[in-house]
Amino acid sequence: MMGSVRRPTPLARTDQPRLFEALGLIAPVHDVVHDATERRLAEVAALWPVIVAVLLLGTGALVATLALAHQITPVALALAALLAGLVLAAWALLALPAARSLAPHRRATTLAALGALLSAALSLQIDFAPGLPGGALQTTTFVIGFGAIVLIAIALHAVRIASLAFALTLAVMVPVTAGLGVPAAAALILAALLVTGVLRIARRDHVALGSRAKEKRDQRLATRLIEEYEAHSTGWFWQTDRFGCLCHLSGKLTTELQTLGFMPIGQRLVEVFRVDSSMADTERTLTFHLSARTGFSDYSVRPAFDTEADRWWSISGRPMLDDLGRFQGFIGFGSDLTEKRRADAEITRLALFDSLTGLANRQRMRLSLDQTLAQTKGLRSTNALFLLDLDRFKAVNDTLGHQTGDELLKQVAQRLQRTVGDAGLVGRLGGDEFQVVLPREGNHDRLQNLAQQIITALSQQYFLGGSSVSIGCSIGIAIAPEHGNDSETLIRNADLALYAAKADGRGVSRFFREELLAGAQNRKRLEDDLRRALVNDEFHMVYQPVVSTKDERIVGYEGLLRWVHPTRGAVSPGDFIPIAEECGMIEAIGEWVLRTACTEAAQWPEHIRIAVNVSAIQFANPALPAIVTSAIASAGIAASRLELEITESVFVNDDAASNHMFRALKRIGVRLALDDFGTGYSSLGYLKKAPFDKIKIDQSFVRGAIQAGNRNAAIIRAIVTLADTLGMETTAEGVEQQDEIDLIRDLGCSHIQGFVFGRPGPARDMLAQFTQTAGAANAVGHRISRASRATLLRSARLEIGDEAGEVRIRNLSTTGVMIDGVDFPDTAVGIEVRIELVDGELFPATIRWAAEGRAGLEFARHFDMERLAQPTLKAVRKAG
Repeated sequence: MMGSVRRPTPLARTDQPRLFEALGLIAPVHDVVHDATERRLAEVAALWPVIVAVLLLGTGALVATLALAHQITPVALALAALLAGLVLAAWALLALPAARSLAPHRRATTLAALGALLSAALSLQIDFAPGLPGGALQTTTFVIGFGAIVLIAIALHAVRIASLAFALTLAVMVPVTAGLGVPAAAALILAALLVTGVLRIARRDHVALGSRAKEKRDQRLATRLIEEYEAHSTGWFWQTDRFGCLCHLSGKLTTELQTLGFMPIGQRLVEVFRVDSSMADTERTLTFHLSARTGFSDYSVRPAFDTEADRWWSISGRPMLDDLGRFQGFIGFGSDLTEKRRADAEITRLALFDSLTGLANRQRMRLSLDQTLAQTKGLRSTNALFLLDLDRFKAVNDTLGHQTGDELLKQVAQRLQRTVGDAGLVGRLGGDEFQVVLPREGNHDRLQNLAQQIITALSQQYFLGGSSVSIGCSIGIAIAPEHGNDSETLIRNADLALYAAKADGRGVSRFFREELLAGAQNRKRLEDDLRRALVNDEFHMVYQPVVSTKDERIVGYEGLLRWVHPTRGAVSPGDFIPIAEECGMIEAIGEWVLRTACTEAAQWPEHIRIAVNVSAIQFANPALPAIVTSAIASAGIAASRLELEITESVFVNDDAASNHMFRALKRIGVRLALDDFGTGYSSLGYLKKAPFDKIKIDQSFVRGAIQAGNRNAAIIRAIVTLADTLGMETTAEGVEQQDEIDLIRDLGCSHIQGFVFGRPGPARDMLAQFTQTAGAANAVGHRISRASRATLLRSARLEIGDEAGEVRIRNLSTTGVMIDGVDFPDTAVGIEVRIELVDGELFPATIRWAAEGRAGLEFARHFDMERLAQPTLKAVRKAG
């Protein structure tokens, strides 16, 4: 247990101090009493050499006189030695450093003891005087003794306990030397009165010390607070004399003014500061207030002397009067306004300008557009608005970092300003969005030309930190009043035009068209209809079989959402799912899908699984595990029958919350599948961290995998190998041709899903089909996959040996081409030819069949169909 700590009581609160502390007999509680005792001892020490001189010289002379007269006695020698020893001992106590290291109260009590002994010795000396020979010697001895008593009493007066001890000993020595009687009684009465007086003085001094201690503490506290205020704030203090000259100025501001080349102390206040006339709160000058001797408050001032520094202060002051009401000068305080003024200017700048690029920001652009439209309202004048969005900017941020992205935005701003020039105001709305207001401009050709110049300028390469970066730009254009009379409408329509430009392939500009607004309004109506669809029971589920490649038996179904609108008819999930995610409906719809799929799956055999898609928004909902548990329990199915298909988009915010969600779902017992694998970023990283049971290979890898030379098969094999290593199943999506089944099986996939085993259907149809075939899956559709073909009518140059001619192309695929316009004999089959599909490039081929003016050629190597988009094929010449 910790001992209690005694807190000293402030002296100012002690009206009746302790007697011993007041007399200095005990250690003082407060430093102020300690210091006062030290000062009093110092006063005694200052006078004590005189007492030493008096006693040593007096007693020495007395002893010498008695010795010359041969009348010296042992008593005289003893008294002389005693007096000398006592006075020297007291001197040592007061003067020697070793003695001065003692506590003041101990020195005071020791001095009191020595004073009492000195009092007794002097009393005996005075009593010894009548016994000396000769009247003169008697008188001298008495005078020396009495004088020493007076001097010692005066010296010891400052130390109350020593003074009392000295006086009381004198009083006690009267009856000792003179006997009892009237003198003794008088001495004792005088001593009692002296003690009373000394005690009262001691108490008064002690109380006065308390008051001075409080004043000292208050003064020290005030000084400390002022120093703290000046050191850690922008404030400072000043004072002038009666003539208005500065006699005090806080050190911080004094130093600052000196660095500006001006010595403020002694200068008139108006020569140091002048009122900032630009501020409305300073109506009168400092000279007026100093002359009228009136106070002022919060005046904004600047240096009154010549300086290039931009400095501002706020000062307040009031006149000082003494106790007689006489004017003594001004006193006041001030604070630094420089940073505040700069901050206000910066706030104003930030309110209207973009901090990164220096362009006008969204607020200023809106104000400028409003002003431009207001100025031309009612006039036959047009104004244009460009909305710009950078293409591929996010890729720069992701690969090179945000610092490089910021530098890129600065260079974009510079190019944009140079290109637009004085034609309009350029601003940055935020991110990679920019805006240009073009007053009094509405010509479509000029606007189109300027937009193209901007796109060309911004599409040039950028060099950032040693890296070469290329981006693009899309622009939406709206014109007032053609596309809107107010800024809100104009901005909305320019945004719709920008949306159209990005939809048309980016890197282009588009003017606003009414059909763009109609499309946006249609999306809004679709959103409104979507909100009613769930309540009106317009949704239904269909199911697509998932088939095992091992025995081609159905092992489960994927539940797919369908919406049949009352007036629109069937609405594609690709149209309404993104809208549901944007408007916040996806969680309610997703829960309905989950519960419906589980309920309908309860009618199927117990070993059949049901797969349901979970959006990234659903996955981020902490309540998802509870919803899944409730759906399973309500349907009465085993948790292991439910398979949640999750896309890579859930990893956009890859954090502890995602890991926690995966663990929570696995604790329920459901299966997890990674859907559309390979279409996102860092898929291998996801597999390392997330506990998936299955990987669904996206159909983009399945299509064309069976074609010779296609690399998709190698990619599928690599994915299957990875999944097998991690102990995961694999499902190939989008299988449509029967010959692809064997390929998928040979590549090692464990499951197949696609139209090859039928199109999705209602739960009752799937159950009937399953029952009819006892779970076997029947393949449908084309037995053999054909390479993708393009039907076109183009001319081509055909070479056979040394002969050449023109033919027409009818169908073209990666493996061959059908031509007409030439009759080949039956013997031509197997002949090698060369055909010019791309201008200036001949492709080797072999004739595989010929009949009725047509022929089929097989290429020696696969033809890249994407080259059809290149404008190098020659057009068919018109007959005639």
